[in-house]
Amino acid sequence: MKKFFILICLLVMYQHGIASEDYYTFNSHEKQQRFESLLSQLRCLVCQNQTLADSNAPLAEDLRNQIYLKINAGQSDKNITEYLVSRYGNFILYRPPFDKATLVLWCGPFIIFLFSMIYLFHCIHNKTKIN
Repeated sequence: MKKFFILICLLVMYQHGIASEDYYTFNSHEKQQRFESLLSQLRCLVCQNQTLADSNAPLAEDLRNQIYLKINAGQSDKNITEYLVSRYGNFILYRPPFDKATLVLWCGPFIIFLFSMIYLFHCIHNKTKIN
């Protein structure tokens, strides 16, 4: 009875492991590369620090399935990306476009660095005046 119980547990774990893996088969190597490229360029909306390729979130799985279907339907990468951006916004892109809405995102680090350097030089200059 104990062996039977262990066997059942192992079969359940095995089935769970098989079910959790995603298999996407394409009829050409080019489509497979496009799929992998898109997954690496798009952000998981749940995890936020992972690509769609890296995420195990259910939403990421749904998005992977949508991308898979759209690639097999013959849509271009641009069309797929535009669809996802129209639905989820620029946040889904790891490299959002440079426009008014993302100006702070692109220029913010440089502005902070510039003000930090000005402040540092100001502090050093005032310290040398005092001594």
